[in-house]
Amino acid sequence: MVSRTFGHITVTNPDLDEPGLYLSVVETLDNPRGSVQDFTYGGVDLRSLALTGIRLITGRVSDVRAKQVEFGALKLHGIEITNSDLGSARWSESKFTRVHFRNCKIMGAALDGVVLDDVLFEKCRFDYASFKRVRAVGPVAFVGCALTEVTFTDCDLSHAVFSDCGLKLTEFGGGRYGETDLRGNDLSQIRGVAHLAKVRIDPGQQTDLAQALVNELGITIGDD
Repeated sequence: MVSRTFGHITVTNPDLDEPGLYLSVVETLDNPRGSVQDFTYGGVDLRSLALTGIRLITGRVSDVRAKQVEFGALKLHGIEITNSDLGSARWSESKFTRVHFRNCKIMGAALDGVVLDDVLFEKCRFDYASFKRVRAVGPVAFVGCALTEVTFTDCDLSHAVFSDCGLKLTEFGGGRYGETDLRGNDLSQIRGVAHLAKVRIDPGQQTDLAQALVNELGITIGDD
């Protein structure tokens, strides 16, 4: 396993190059037995990628381009997903454990009821995505990600870390954000400032939050 520290958390991701581990090439991630393990999959262009009730354990997914993605009751454990375009993704009632997403486009996605534990999103594009009832039950970090006009609703992102992310018009709705680490980001254009009680920020970000609140309330500042 590979551990990386971001802010006050340490995320543990799979080491798929460790000695003694052999990954077999598979042509599909669907399996009638409901489980795919010790695998590598990728280099494909798909119209649709639909997986329901499947467990993916210890594997690498790379260079996958799918116009539509539907993940339901999916369990990922020890998975690395890189350089992939997962368009119009719908992820529901799934759990991701020790999963590393890197250089992925997951734009316009809808994540509902997804549980995250030791998950790292690195240099991913989530623009216009919606996160609903997403829970971080272990370390979760968004690093260098684009989150333009993303909405978080009824989420528990306590202790999650956002580092060097684009948060333009990102909206934090009702939820739990205690100890969520927002240091190192421009917060001046976020929405839902009132819901961000007990988050972590740098001293210089107080001005950002003030500007975000002014924008959200439509306050006009002037002498006349």
